[in-house]
Amino acid sequence: MIEFFFDCSSPWTYLAFHNIQPLAREAGAEIVWRPILVGGIFNTVNPSVYAQREKPVPLKARYMKKDLQDWARSAGLAIKMPPTVFPVNSVKAMRGCIWLGKDMVPFATAVFEAYWGEDKDISQDAVLAEICRKVGIDAAKFFAGISEQGIKDQLKANTEEVVARGGFGSPTIFVNKTDMYFGNDRLPLIREALLRSKASAA
Repeated sequence: MIEFFFDCSSPWTYLAFHNIQPLAREAGAEIVWRPILVGGIFNTVNPSVYAQREKPVPLKARYMKKDLQDWARSAGLAIKMPPTVFPVNSVKAMRGCIWLGKDMVPFATAVFEAYWGEDKDISQDAVLAEICRKVGIDAAKFFAGISEQGIKDQLKANTEEVVARGGFGSPTIFVNKTDMYFGNDRLPLIREALLRSKASAA
């Protein structure tokens, strides 16, 4: 089993979200999608992210842009840093993923595409309503659903859980509950772990 803790506000998470799906199919593994708020993680255990944003190392920042584009090209995705709103408040989008449950993948995909491909502010109700229409979700039911206290509580609980289990960002991925990996570039290691698990179960 794969647990995938994610926030749509991260481009590296977009890559991993896209790439892990065929990997899981190859390994015959189930993905349990676990929406979180990465800002809540940063505030709790990884505030150094904010310092790096305020005072980036120019050479490292330039390379990271190239690195992101190299990975995006490899995945067949179009990813660009949003010039208008970054970082973005993704709380409503992530509550939407919670509300949709097992049906969240088309919505989450559309959220990633809107923010990382089209520079649309996914914190705005009008943008989320447009995404709902695109993937066939009743927008009125969506906004009513994400305002429910239980949905809000679950998003908070997911975020607290990943921190308690050792996570410090998005995406945080667990194989068989205890084997933790962080980031899109760890997917080859995840593939190996899944294949080892599959072989040992045979």
